[in-house]
Amino acid sequence: MLESLHISNYALIDNIDIRFYQGLNIITGETGAGKSIMLGALSMLLGGRADSKAIRHTERKSVIEGIFNVENNTALKDYCFANDIEWDDARCILRRELSPTGRSRAFINDSPVTLTQLQGVGLRLIDIHSQHQNQLLADADFQRQIIDSIAGNGTRLKEYALLYTRFREALRKLKATKAAIAKDSDNADFMQYQLDQLDQLNLKEGELQQLEHERDVMANMTEIKSNLNEAVSAMSEGSRNVLSLLARVQDACAELDDILDEEDDIPARLDNAIVELSDIADTLSSLDANLNADPADLENLEERISDINSLMRKHNADSETRLIEIREQLRKRLERLDDGDDTLAELEKDARRAHRLAAEMAKKISDARKSAAETFAAELMATATPLGMKNLRCEIAVTPADMSPTGIDSVEFRFAFNKNQQPIPVGGAASGGEISRLMLSIKTIIADKMQLPSIIFDEVDTGVSGDVAHRMGQMMLNISSSLQVIAITHLPQVAAKGRYHFKVFKEDDEHATHTRINELTAPQRIDELALMLAGDPTNPEARATATNLLNQSH
Repeated sequence: MLESLHISNYALIDNIDIRFYQGLNIITGETGAGKSIMLGALSMLLGGRADSKAIRHTERKSVIEGIFNVENNTALKDYCFANDIEWDDARCILRRELSPTGRSRAFINDSPVTLTQLQGVGLRLIDIHSQHQNQLLADADFQRQIIDSIAGNGTRLKEYALLYTRFREALRKLKATKAAIAKDSDNADFMQYQLDQLDQLNLKEGELQQLEHERDVMANMTEIKSNLNEAVSAMSEGSRNVLSLLARVQDACAELDDILDEEDDIPARLDNAIVELSDIADTLSSLDANLNADPADLENLEERISDINSLMRKHNADSETRLIEIREQLRKRLERLDDGDDTLAELEKDARRAHRLAAEMAKKISDARKSAAETFAAELMATATPLGMKNLRCEIAVTPADMSPTGIDSVEFRFAFNKNQQPIPVGGAASGGEISRLMLSIKTIIADKMQLPSIIFDEVDTGVSGDVAHRMGQMMLNISSSLQVIAITHLPQVAAKGRYHFKVFKEDDEHATHTRINELTAPQRIDELALMLAGDPTNPEARATATNLLNQSH
């Protein structure tokens, strides 16, 4: 639930801190006092649109912060872990900062988050029911979600979503394979011609690089052999080659045997050097002897390289590896043509099986919806009729529809508010006040299934009075037994039902007008209710009525 709300430098609000409680919290105040401003700030905290024009003093930022008790809120915990959002088992702190430049920043438990993440958390913390939300009653998806909530279809819908995804994937694979086989069948001769060319080329991995190396060697044979000859000559030919000079060093050191340290082992080291250098000289000589500059060999290399590059260009391949891949892909596509009928038959079998499994789960969901629709229609009539709608009739139509991500049904709420009137879709049947009362009735019915810790009713009781107002207040009180309710109201009958009562008001100083909010004491509640009843908190009859309303409610 929402434990506290801090708002600073926002519209008419300099700085306010409000502590809310479990149960029914009432907020009252004159029109224009700032109730909507507070609600706008809370909406922004939950991920709503930020407007830099709302900043009161442009030299500093605006800050809205809410502290929520999240004990046992498993839905929110799962969402936070899935989205790598810092989690605390007891408290969740949301903060939104808006700079004068219009830059907005969001935080959850002091860690920066995206606006999408903030919205995701907000949806699992609180439901703001306003006049705008009443429009949802005419929305087909909202109606279906209500019925699914009553039917307890949550687990079934999750399972169906997986089955439906598998069916769509199997169908996509079948269609794609069928199209590919049809296309390849039209091009089979050309594909076979391409494969024959590539098979004839018989390209091996790494061959092009080796061929290009050999070509470079042959193309530079004169320079290479010259360098080899020079190296061999220096090593072993002529009167002053490396090996002959080392032999002289060896002879000289033999005469120095008496003065050479045995540990230096000079003679043996010279023997090793001569052996190693002799081997190097032999290797270079052998390499020189084996290198041939036959023009025919060079021509063959050039031709092979040209053939490879030609096919690479033809197939738009950037490497020999890619050309080999294309060759094998062509082979597989032609093999698939040979097995095309069997492949398509197997894919059709998979698609039919996936469709059957999805359809079976969709049927279970549909059956549950139809049962829930009948029960819900009766319960909604029983709940809403006492709210000044004595001729209300309600039908929840669950009709067949094409299979979709939500099942095989179309759900439509139909209402009649007058005698001898056939129920029609709610969008064309109800006034604004009637829709408000219907929505309150719906929220009353599904309150224990909402899996939300808090709900805010923003003047949902507009346009009613007397006994209907009393009944609407009682509904809000009943809902507050299972979750926190914050109700903004102008009706004393509703305000009296609250366990806690806050008043929003304006206060002027010598510089500006400010929005304030106070939690009312018991005597102050009588004053406020009397003011709401008669416009005069000192009116004896109004005070007596206010006292009576409070006594009846508590």
